[in-house]
Amino acid sequence: MKPLFAGIEAGGTKFICAVGSSPQDIRDLTSFPTTQPDETLERVYKFFRTFGSDLSAIGIASFGPLDLRASSPTYGYITSTPKPGWANFNFVGAIRQVYNLPVGFDTDVNGAVLGEWRWGAAQGLDTFVYLTIGTGIGGGALVNAQLLHGLLHPEMGHMLLPHDWQSDPFPGVCPYHGDCFEGLANGPAIEKRWGQPPETLPRDHPAWELEAHYLALGLDAIISILSPQRIIMGGGVMMQPQIFPRLHTKVQEMLNNYVQVADILERIDEYIVPPVLGSGAGVLGALALAERALRK
Repeated sequence: MKPLFAGIEAGGTKFICAVGSSPQDIRDLTSFPTTQPDETLERVYKFFRTFGSDLSAIGIASFGPLDLRASSPTYGYITSTPKPGWANFNFVGAIRQVYNLPVGFDTDVNGAVLGEWRWGAAQGLDTFVYLTIGTGIGGGALVNAQLLHGLLHPEMGHMLLPHDWQSDPFPGVCPYHGDCFEGLANGPAIEKRWGQPPETLPRDHPAWELEAHYLALGLDAIISILSPQRIIMGGGVMMQPQIFPRLHTKVQEMLNNYVQVADILERIDEYIVPPVLGSGAGVLGALALAERALRK
């Protein structure tokens, strides 16, 4: 009998919960707003209660920052988030008080990394990057078939990029760094710079050339540092069809033939790609985290 997993995609705005074993085997799915921890988790428990003892493991793909160090006394905590009520919250501990099951825990974007590796656009690879460009910019990586961690976890959205203040005097929206990658190129930055949400801007609006420019700067750094076999780009901003062709061209221009591999020189549209799992990458990644926790 196939193991049955519970997945929690914990976002700052909403939680998505699923029970299943793969994209083709989702037994139930629900979502609800993220409120205070006690209230939110009570809704999680109520949803999973239907499946009772059938569950084999639970995966949590969560907003952060998170403590992912297994030896740390605060492993499993959401740490310094500005989300009211959630700072220094023992997420894994709360789940383990209710369920005596293996628990997989990682960032929401690393969850998407694992989901795309297991069932999506990164099948068969061992080193790749997933970026989500939306309300924020988050990045996760699989390196030699292992999710990349370190002191905490990657914060690719907070790279500092070259910023031409004369051509783009916008100061950025990041409360910590102003004009970092996220501060210049996330959805709120586009809206604040141009005075309207990204999805309402025409396809030929100059916003998209500038957005592709900043995204290409970020990807150029990632390619140079991690040398990924593929880059997957998700999130609401990347749903604009005019973004990918511009991004492909600008990445090639910025690399300037320095990285001499056919994937970039000849097949860039197969190298920088959207997620196969689409908006479901996060919660499916949570199921993959549960699967991995059970195997361990």
